[in-house]
Amino acid sequence: MPRVRLVVAYEGTGFCGWQLQAGDRTVQGDLEAAIGRIVNAPVRVHGSGRTDSGVHATAQVVHFDIPENRADVPWSRALSSLLPDDVAVLSHDIVDDDFHSRFHAVSKTYEYVLWHEPRFVLPQRRAFVWNCGPVDVDAMREAAAVLAGTHDFSAFQNVGTPVKDTVRTLDPVEVLPGLSPQETVWRFTADGFLKQMVRNLVGCLVEAGRGKLSADSVRSILNERDRKAAPATAPAQGLTLVRVLYPGFDSAEAARGGYDHCLGTCGAH
Repeated sequence: MPRVRLVVAYEGTGFCGWQLQAGDRTVQGDLEAAIGRIVNAPVRVHGSGRTDSGVHATAQVVHFDIPENRADVPWSRALSSLLPDDVAVLSHDIVDDDFHSRFHAVSKTYEYVLWHEPRFVLPQRRAFVWNCGPVDVDAMREAAAVLAGTHDFSAFQNVGTPVKDTVRTLDPVEVLPGLSPQETVWRFTADGFLKQMVRNLVGCLVEAGRGKLSADSVRSILNERDRKAAPATAPAQGLTLVRVLYPGFDSAEAARGGYDHCLGTCGAH
């Protein structure tokens, strides 16, 4: 059976996360329902990661198998007419039948957006930022530097998803300007992430930015490997999955290509 790979974007606000849950709306559920209508049969969709309720994606990678007679379906276009407005298929291709969107991922990149103006949040940004208020960005950078490298990140893993080990390699955290002057964007890239690891790292860094933790304190939390020693989890709405990297394939580039293709075919300028 042919295997299809999609790059998918979604606003997580209206979903109870990626993974199927009985009685709840999920991204996986919406995709499986739409694809099932096209192939007229149940289809299981596999994602590169299980984003939580309220978490967004601009480059989630998924795969699924289809009957041979559906191999030529223009999936991006076909699904756009069936999916709700908060989900978009940015690109598609046929891949080898041993490709796996989760197990073959080399790295993933998430971005977390902080809002620093306590008096207001722009309505257009409310669903995509955490209004954490003023912070010392330099202190946060110093604390973030402690986290880079290969470590046991047990202190930053929430319970709920069993894993074989909790060692991950985190690239140096990048700090970028946001869409408005009131924002900073914190970019995390690693060979994998534990459950709610990015949100827990952000929660820790914000406490450092508020002067409540030093870089040495963050190092101690990391070395203790005890979730109870770390600060609270940052809210979900500030987090977005923006890239999944595979050998020879970058989901961010594929997403951009799909967007450019849409602009061309839709006649936008």
